[in-house]
Amino acid sequence: MKNLKYLLAVAFVGQASYGFAQYQVDALRFSQTQFGGTARTLGVGGANVAVGADLGNLVTNPAGLGMYQRSEFSFSPGLGLGSTESSAFGTTTSDARNSIHIGSVGAAFVNRRPDNDNNAWRGGTFAIGLTRINDFNQSFRYRGKPSREQDIFQRLSEDRGEALDDLAYRAYLTEEDALGVYVPADYRASRGNLTQEETVLTTGSQTQFDLGYGASYRDRLYVGGAIGIVSTRFTSTSTLTATDPAAPSTAEGTAFSSLSFRETLETRGAGINARIGAIYRANDVIRVGASIQTPTYMTLSETFGESLDVTYDQGISTDEGVVTSAEVDNDLGEFNYALTTPFKASGGVAAVIGKHGFVSGDVEYLNYGNARLSNDNSDQAVANNHDFGDDNDNVRQLYQSTVNVRLGGELRYDIFRLRAGYARYGDPYKKNAFDRTQNYFTAGAGIRQSNFFLDVAAVYGTNKRFYSPYALDNGAPVVSVDGTRYTTTVTAGWSF
Repeated sequence: MKNLKYLLAVAFVGQASYGFAQYQVDALRFSQTQFGGTARTLGVGGANVAVGADLGNLVTNPAGLGMYQRSEFSFSPGLGLGSTESSAFGTTTSDARNSIHIGSVGAAFVNRRPDNDNNAWRGGTFAIGLTRINDFNQSFRYRGKPSREQDIFQRLSEDRGEALDDLAYRAYLTEEDALGVYVPADYRASRGNLTQEETVLTTGSQTQFDLGYGASYRDRLYVGGAIGIVSTRFTSTSTLTATDPAAPSTAEGTAFSSLSFRETLETRGAGINARIGAIYRANDVIRVGASIQTPTYMTLSETFGESLDVTYDQGISTDEGVVTSAEVDNDLGEFNYALTTPFKASGGVAAVIGKHGFVSGDVEYLNYGNARLSNDNSDQAVANNHDFGDDNDNVRQLYQSTVNVRLGGELRYDIFRLRAGYARYGDPYKKNAFDRTQNYFTAGAGIRQSNFFLDVAAVYGTNKRFYSPYALDNGAPVVSVDGTRYTTTVTAGWSF
């Protein structure tokens, strides 16, 4: 099971993100989704709660399915270009991570009554779709020369009973006497001279498979519901290196040469949720929409491992003889647990300007402090009895409610469409010494013909996070990571 290793760091920089930290980090990571769907939805900043007639309604407001007039199928591949700029120990370092993905694929099947039918229920649409709702692809790295009080040897001198301490002892980086664990004198002079570097690579995504239905009542009121099955895939690899640049023959030289500490985490899981919604067309111009989504209950399985490689400029005398290098590892196995994400409520207003287009705006509310972790005991052959009390307390103490805002519009001219939008996703942390608000700027274009449509959208997102490689008694080193991501999505669709 993943070791709990940043309790003191949470107290110091409570809103920091940690590479392999307590489970409250997972509670936020898998609850904080992004807007997704077709290029049309992306082009207007995801603001489609009151717009309708788009497969993007499956994950926002299924009542919009009732506005379809014809059946359709669409496919939306995408390309993501991500970059980061990290600041630590007085230096700034950049990195990049790109990915190709499927943003959306699905079909809507319309059953519309003829105009001479006087039934108040004018028709209904059944839709099926797969939508990417979270993207974990990112890479960042930092490099610098930490002070004596914040380098990796300071961390090793503060034995916390974690897996890293066991690895360091087995690799002869630390020794133990009656007073406790200490850094040996023959190479602790490296303190304050180390060059440290770390690369953190995360990959994966969350995708949601939806089945939904929307109906039209007198072409005035639209209602709908959907069931979603969420698939989660997340991997993270962290490699921290520390090097003493001094040669052993110099006055400053020590027995220590370098170390490489590697942590790997892989999480996979599945969950289920449901949502209902309504859209009311007050007149030919104004539409008002609202939807609610139940908490997503998901079961997750993670595997976690660590390894430490150390080299020495001078041989270290051990019970096994003199060694100049050591390689040790821990395979901490697999652990299963469950997560219940927060309830979500959305509202929106759209103004349709005849055949010239529309403008729309959404607000979305959710309280990340309501996420809950628990044991997954679905497999009777595996007994999980981890106490998540402290983790759930940390979720309540660290996270707060947020209101996400999405604005967008579409301009129509003949068969052509132009779109633009903006979305602001609020900071989920109660303490706001660091602002983690996410901003998205979107644009798009498209063409519409009788049986075919083609749309393209570009989304430029910015985010900020704070990372700590380890905790220290007098404050963890904090790495500031500014991230940007540019995503291009193309949707090809056919009406029938």
